[in-house]
Amino acid sequence: MNSKLLFTTILLVLSGLVQAQETKNIILITLDGLRWQEVFSGADSLFLRDAEMVKYPQSLYEEFWDSDPTKRREVLLPFFWSTIASQGQLYGNRQLGSLVNTKNTHWFSYPGYNEILTGFADDERISSNDKINNPNTTFLEYLNQMEAFQGRVLAFGSWDVFPYIIHEERSGIPVNAGFNQAEGENLSDKEELLNKLQKEIIGPWTEVRLDAFTHHFAMEALKNQRPRALYIAYGETDDWAHENHYDRYLWAAMQTDAYIKEIWEWVQSDPEYRDNTSLIITTDHGRGVRKDTWLGHGSSIPESSETWIALLGAGVNPRGEIAEKGQWYNAQIARTIFDLLGMDYPDQKAASPLK
Repeated sequence: MNSKLLFTTILLVLSGLVQAQETKNIILITLDGLRWQEVFSGADSLFLRDAEMVKYPQSLYEEFWDSDPTKRREVLLPFFWSTIASQGQLYGNRQLGSLVNTKNTHWFSYPGYNEILTGFADDERISSNDKINNPNTTFLEYLNQMEAFQGRVLAFGSWDVFPYIIHEERSGIPVNAGFNQAEGENLSDKEELLNKLQKEIIGPWTEVRLDAFTHHFAMEALKNQRPRALYIAYGETDDWAHENHYDRYLWAAMQTDAYIKEIWEWVQSDPEYRDNTSLIITTDHGRGVRKDTWLGHGSSIPESSETWIALLGAGVNPRGEIAEKGQWYNAQIARTIFDLLGMDYPDQKAASPLK
């Protein structure tokens, strides 16, 4: 093969690879209140053997402990530290100077989700977790206004405030959250079963359902409704933490890691989504680091502003754990999503994208 033909062949191959990596679909995933400490260092040695926080301290210690923090985090979040660490990016290990914070100063859920979904903090109008329709427009709503995405934007959450955060009424985006059931004329057998089980299985909270229902409702919608933009908000990590159950907090984090693995493996197995779908994973806020503060979060607990961000999929360079010193914010996620899709974000207030 002569040099000119070889060069042309290489260009064609590279062109195909670039096209395969264009982002066409977005999946945003949040884990409520999961601390960066567990994400980057695994289980906390101060909490593992505390009888007030753990029902069976010795067995939990044996399940999650290793003196090497890199091994501890792999035990807790195996998908994060295998697939995302090798194929994606992880921001927020403050021990390395990689800082991620919220821009909002309230440091609890509704302000945190507003920031993630809109690209900016609104401390004056979003200052509580009350069920008030969000006056701001989320990136999901902007996408749903576009012809290519209209009717193909879905949201699922465990917390029953999400229909208000996303402003379901104004945006026209179906939000299955709290104890909502799957609706429609052509429900799958699994959706029918999930509807039945959700009525029969009583969880411990009145405003938040178990994440298993959120996950499997979302998976069925992903397979059957084929959304181009999907938001899934898991909640158990925060809810178990508020009740001082460190064991259940860890198990919820591990289970959600397995849910994310299931999502990614299905995406990569489906011709419509394979190699053109981006995952963005984050949390709405941090929480305290001492036994008396880890249960909560808010402006009185400084660590509550400390978060993390992970990215995987089309358009994401495989840089792994970001070890360079820098400051990033949850507010950058909305414009990053539009940047991955090759579009300008409509709201000038939104923070700049991650590079």
